[in-house]
Amino acid sequence: MPESTITAVCHVRAPLLLEPVDRQVETLRVCESDGTIDDLLLRSWPKEIALTDNSPYQESLESFERFGEWAGKQGVSIRPPFKKRTTTSQLSGATRELLVMPLICLEIYADDELVGVFPHTDEELEETYTTDEVIASLRTGELPTPLGSASEREASTESVADQQSGTDCPDCGDSLINGQGLFACSSCGWIGTLSETGAYVSQLDRRATQTSTVSPAEQ
Repeated sequence: MPESTITAVCHVRAPLLLEPVDRQVETLRVCESDGTIDDLLLRSWPKEIALTDNSPYQESLESFERFGEWAGKQGVSIRPPFKKRTTTSQLSGATRELLVMPLICLEIYADDELVGVFPHTDEELEETYTTDEVIASLRTGELPTPLGSASEREASTESVADQQSGTDCPDCGDSLINGQGLFACSSCGWIGTLSETGAYVSQLDRRATQTSTVSPAEQ
């Protein structure tokens, strides 16, 4: 199976005057020349964009909406680095809503699939995946895994564990304790195993079945 084509789209405030941003862009260029990413696309946006229908920066606003949709599905937040604020004109009193754009933002694609938008934050874990971290991953040839993906795996693992520890005793309905495949009920003393069909089988029932199937010649 062929490897995915990795594309990094780097959005920066124009002009590029801050050294940290220059350094990150240069590292991305090195990644492209070394082949750890296949394509690097540079895009620029202003410091702030007025949220109006006739904004000249519709492409940047569409990018923000796309990032927000991805973050919502992933269970993470992109605010910050994106921020919204309002400003009021001292002359007319009119109020405008502005979208404050980050100094740098990366979107990473594997073929045509959006892998992640960076930086982003898992608010529940209070953890942020920074652009420095994702660039370091790309530098080593590793495709970054967004924070929400790890959270989903942990939640899935916890769900399976809860299901295993919260099973009901077939005799009294209380919770069973799983001891490496042998289930026991501390309330009524029921002990058994899980059959191939997913049903609980008492050890007494299993022994009775095994005894009844033994032929006289085998006894």
